Amino acid sequence: MDKELKKITPSFKEISLKQSSFKSLYGLTPEVEQAIIHAINNKKKSGLKKLVEPLHPADQADMLERLSNENLNTFLDLLGKSLDPEVLVYLDQDIQENVIDHIGPIALARAIHDLDTDDAVDILQDLEEKDREVVIKQLPSSDRILVEEALSFPEQSAGRLMQREFLAFPSNWTVGQTIDHMRTKPLHEEETFYSIYIVDPAHRLLGVISLSKLLSTKRPVRLKDLMEKEPRSVTIETDQEEVALLFQQYGLVNMPVIDQLNRLLGVIVVDDIVDVINEEAQEDLLGLAGVSDFSIRASFIETAKGRFSWLILNMFTAILASSVIGLFQEEIEKLVALAVLMPIVASMGGNAGTQTVTVAVRALATRQLDYSNLQKFVLRETWVGMMNGVLFAFLSALIAYLWFGDKQIALVMALAMIANLFFAGILGTLIPLTLEKNNIDPAISSSVFLTTATDVIGFFTFLGLAAWIIL
Repeated sequence: MDKELKKITPSFKEISLKQSSFKSLYGLTPEVEQAIIHAINNKKKSGLKKLVEPLHPADQADMLERLSNENLNTFLDLLGKSLDPEVLVYLDQDIQENVIDHIGPIALARAIHDLDTDDAVDILQDLEEKDREVVIKQLPSSDRILVEEALSFPEQSAGRLMQREFLAFPSNWTVGQTIDHMRTKPLHEEETFYSIYIVDPAHRLLGVISLSKLLSTKRPVRLKDLMEKEPRSVTIETDQEEVALLFQQYGLVNMPVIDQLNRLLGVIVVDDIVDVINEEAQEDLLGLAGVSDFSIRASFIETAKGRFSWLILNMFTAILASSVIGLFQEEIEKLVALAVLMPIVASMGGNAGTQTVTVAVRALATRQLDYSNLQKFVLRETWVGMMNGVLFAFLSALIAYLWFGDKQIALVMALAMIANLFFAGILGTLIPLTLEKNNIDPAISSSVFLTTATDVIGFFTFLGLAAWIIL
């Protein structure tokens, strides 16, 4: 077995020689991943370190997420203090919790000390309160003050997102003074930045200058003559979703965060906003499906518990739809074709309504839909539902006639299809709008109400028309 493994597994020397070519690739290569697992299985600390260190922290995090729990613990034991603290930032929350539990509060405090404040807060806010307090006590006083202040801001706010490392200068400085000052900063204090901020003696925000504009301007020019006055900014209480919309709307790469007195407190950078956008989109997507967690590493008990509440609600709504069918039991017994065709009507209405709900929920989330264009949106979706209803009425009627050779059944099928797709268009807009107005998340609740409504309307319309026209 060992001989066969050696044949397919590159040596540490071979992998090390190839690292330069791997750096140009996105993510992990199968060869590197295989070699890392081989090093873990054989507990080769030096070989593992040589393989892991050249990888970007995001790739290291990707590797950790692919490991089994046993291999993950071995990896952490072997790497120890050599693990790049920035890896924690890129980990999924469940793996991040496992890593934190394994390394302990003292090692976590050392790691957090090397991170930007926004990343440190992002990690600490997910810990239990008692564990968070232990870690914070281990931090140097300067870090502790910044972290505790950030954690005092509301959850999912700009105050939690912002990093406290930024560059601010007086307005009377020249471009030359500013550049010389930045060049003399110690290397370990340098941060990635895209703009510099201009403040008065009370640290109130006066303006902003992009890095490209600063570097392309002559040295004697004063910052006050170069800065963009009244830059877009947010307060520490601004919701992160609102911040993300501003970044998307205006194509920003960073944005200052101020307090009520217009004092500059921090900066939000686009990489954090990308995470927010992904989180919000993921939350909406999972909510529409009635799923609270998508982690593939969660236990089957946790997964089942997370989905039970929505499934039980769906069961009761399905009973409601079935009760409508029960009202027409005698008619169905007389004509078996009704039992065959009625699921088609309900299914088409549900799918059409889901399309409309998805558009409506996304429009609400991105603030594209409000009361100024509400009527136009509802009318458009209603007419779309009507048009699709007419088109599919012809198609479904033809199928019903070819299937059963009965013109009356084809007529019932056509009329029921028009009615259900028409109502699906209306309800697909009104349900999420009504939920939003009542402060209920439409992404989570819309699909349950819509499915029930289209099923009930579809069954009642189809069977009611059949009872009236045919029987």
